[in-house]
Amino acid sequence: MRAELLKAVVRARAENRPVVLVRALDSAERWLIDADGRADAGGLPSVVLEQCRLALRRDGASTIEAGGRQYLLQTLSRPYRLIVVGAVHIAQALIPMARQAGYETLLIDPRPAFASADRFPGTEVRNDWPQDVMPGLMLDSRASVVTLSHDPKIDEPALAAALESEAFYIGALGSKKNHANRIARLAERGFGPDSLARIAGPIGLPLGGRAPAEIAVAILAQIIQARYRLAAGED
Repeated sequence: MRAELLKAVVRARAENRPVVLVRALDSAERWLIDADGRADAGGLPSVVLEQCRLALRRDGASTIEAGGRQYLLQTLSRPYRLIVVGAVHIAQALIPMARQAGYETLLIDPRPAFASADRFPGTEVRNDWPQDVMPGLMLDSRASVVTLSHDPKIDEPALAAALESEAFYIGALGSKKNHANRIARLAERGFGPDSLARIAGPIGLPLGGRAPAEIAVAILAQIIQARYRLAAGED
């Protein structure tokens, strides 16, 4: 890999930007493509660039043929992330499960009595209000957001921030009635039906579980489902 290309890869990783490394299989040519469609794209066919845009949404490698040449596309990106809002019992089960599944995790709750290192060992905890911390989190298409506190003063600012981002999954704990009331309040803040439809609520796949760990399994399963549907280009 050329030195300048390697530096560009290192810089993208430091900035948490996904990129696609393209290699021509019949030569030593290399290109690095970013989310804007180009970083070092000179000479690449447009069909390869389009495939790179899709590849930015998933992990791994793929090949494509264009103009009689074969290209290998390798996605280089940060781990998927899970931002949990609300230091409740479900969060105590969900966060370790998510880490085992390869997600970076962050817990946000302004209540230090609930969001503490004793209750969440090994977890990055922010004792801040979501509206203060979430705008700086770079909620891109590899981020998921779950609100669990049952307190509108905590959950709804977090949901608003998530709706204004590219987060691939947004979920909110609560009954159907509570969720309908939540949606109405968010609509009053200016969010339209298409935007509000991004919120999974009641949260989680309908597995039927009631215990905190069972609900956590349902939530993580729905996050994983959303991630791979996105990677496959499904709605």
